[in-house]
Amino acid sequence: MLEAAWAATKTKNTFYSARYHRLAARRGKKRALVAIGHSILKSVYHILSTQKDYRELGADYINQRMEAKRKSYLKKELEKLGYQVDLVETKAG
Repeated sequence: MLEAAWAATKTKNTFYSARYHRLAARRGKKRALVAIGHSILKSVYHILSTQKDYRELGADYINQRMEAKRKSYLKKELEKLGYQVDLVETKAG
């Protein structure tokens, strides 16, 4: 599994590559490889158990999820303080 994880981390713009680089910065390369191998095993299990095709999430998947969680958290915190919050996206530039 570690060889498969190593190969998965060498690909560009994929979920496993992005996850590896985030983990390796915090935990080290070897632990990150083990974590990626574990993620691959979980993915294979779900693919086999549900009989569905593999769907690549992409490198930005983690960042998008973290951004959504952060928006939700900050909105709830402001609402706890008594503010009414409507999230409206502005045009950057």
